[in-house]
Amino acid sequence: MEGTKIPYKMLSLDPFSQWLGIEILACEIGNCKLGMTIRKEMLNSMGKAHGGISYSLADTAFGFSANTNGRYAVSIDTSINHIEALEEGDYIIATATLESLKNKVGFYIIEIKKDITLVALFKGVAYRTGKEWEE
Repeated sequence: MEGTKIPYKMLSLDPFSQWLGIEILACEIGNCKLGMTIRKEMLNSMGKAHGGISYSLADTAFGFSANTNGRYAVSIDTSINHIEALEEGDYIIATATLESLKNKVGFYIIEIKKDITLVALFKGVAYRTGKEWEE
């Protein structure tokens, strides 16, 4: 399967990312840009977006990007730094960038922004299996 089509297939099979309202804004081999809007049911007890929301958007961007090379790739290590709080109605964009690709692992950096402001930084390592994506 052509690599840039894989994220669309993954999204169609991912009810959680659909519930989040994630949309694919751009996609190329090794890189993916996703966006979503913070909704009321995503807020914590302090009226701010739960940290898991920005993590989930970044993790989805990471997963989609890691799979664009055509082989099934799964997360083996991730971390996130939360920099700014998010509120209901905020539209955030996660941009995943491939930093290093080896036969079995790929390293990705994902920036999550609101407008031009960096709100979180996510780092991920993916294990690349031998299984290929099919049409």
